[in-house]
Amino acid sequence: MLPSESSGRPTLLKAEIESRLGLNGSKGLWIEPLLDSAQIGEISVDLRLGYDFLVSIVTRRPFIGLTKSDEGFRSMSSYFQPTRRDLGERFVLYPGQVALTTTLEYVALPRDVYADILTRSSYTRLGISMNTMIQPGFRGCLSAELFNHGNSPVELVVGAKMFQMRLTAIDKDLEYGGIARKYFGNIRPVASKAAEDLDLVHLTSLHY
Repeated sequence: MLPSESSGRPTLLKAEIESRLGLNGSKGLWIEPLLDSAQIGEISVDLRLGYDFLVSIVTRRPFIGLTKSDEGFRSMSSYFQPTRRDLGERFVLYPGQVALTTTLEYVALPRDVYADILTRSSYTRLGISMNTMIQPGFRGCLSAELFNHGNSPVELVVGAKMFQMRLTAIDKDLEYGGIARKYFGNIRPVASKAAEDLDLVHLTSLHY
């Protein structure tokens, strides 16, 4: 049974993915560059590991604070070190390490489609797993939050097909907006913006 039959919502199959790739307007899908036509599978699209990484580092701070009003609050980016690799170069992800990266591809989703991004099975078997949802109408290189759950360092190759995108249609057009737009249009990895969530401001005010 295909996912579209079991979930009640239509997963886009290969023929519709390919037809939407050449379509303009709110129903159109953009994935660039597609270096290999085989990236489009029967129910998913393979995506490649991008060039840029934000790698978690140990600091003197006892924890990562999320309350901007606290004395000594530091930007989320200060807990990460940026690094870049060229196509074909290696990046090593160590056990217990977080690395923020993106897909090589820039993706523009239609307003009636959302996407689930997962690591391909070959990488999940090495201890690297990721599962995130992208809202309808998103534009940008897709964020990938990598974590090595295994006991050994894992060598990753920039440009390798590491992720898979499953596209699901909904029955209405939605405008990508609200607080979620804080990650809209990014082409490089961006540190967490959790400290900008308005509910944290309200919750902090209840405490004091």
